[in-house]
Amino acid sequence: TSDKTIDARGANVHICKGAGITIQFARNVIIHGLHIHHIKPGNGGMIRDAENHIGLRTASDGDGISLFGATNIWLDHLSLYDCSDGLIDVIQGSTAVTISNCHFTDHTDVMLFGASDSYVADEKMQITVALNHFGKGLVERMPRCRLGFIHVVNNDYTHWFMYAIGGSSHPTIISQGNRYSASGSYVTKEVTSRGYLPPEQWKKWNWVSQGDQFKNGAYFTPSGDSNASKLFGANKMMPFKPGRLVPKLTRYAGTLHCRIGRPC
Repeated sequence: TSDKTIDARGANVHICKGAGITIQFARNVIIHGLHIHHIKPGNGGMIRDAENHIGLRTASDGDGISLFGATNIWLDHLSLYDCSDGLIDVIQGSTAVTISNCHFTDHTDVMLFGASDSYVADEKMQITVALNHFGKGLVERMPRCRLGFIHVVNNDYTHWFMYAIGGSSHPTIISQGNRYSASGSYVTKEVTSRGYLPPEQWKKWNWVSQGDQFKNGAYFTPSGDSNASKLFGANKMMPFKPGRLVPKLTRYAGTLHCRIGRPC
């Protein structure tokens, strides 16, 4: 339900080997400090979501965290890996979402923002992906975006086997102050992917790279207006540090090792 916080600091909490977390038509929710892994598809059913209400929840795909029509959501200091579907899916009109200080490893389809090219309600989607570490064993979708506005800032991308950031249906993607480290393979140097669309279909999409650091031949293919960050209100976005500082900024990504009586 809305107006809730799940805070696992000071404890070792794992969500695993069953259904993941679904935030459906809720707002003002914070999730902090969980290990989420080995999530399996669920059958759904009648779920009590308030003291006086029981509602139907459809079958789940095996996502670690799924946001469905959710707003004002903050996912912070989570460690996610090896789920049946995505690690984090943000779909069906969800917006005002921040994913920060998380550690992602050992997964194929990491994050999906928008599940359908035809679901126009996702045009209002606004998501910030900040200060995360995309680590070993990741393949693609960090994130994969449809429609909406995505701000990718000061993340550390140390592994991808296909691409890091992808999209379709003209999302706006502002990449600022990230560190992109490509693998040794010459076919995986590009950070971005627009599928197999020809350039004439995506050349006006606003995909911008500013202050990013590229390692081992990595490169970002921009498109659209190079001043898109200003057009979309850069003064209201999270300010970014230079990409070279990312290793320090993401040093504590993932769950924190807190001790009772001491600050985390």
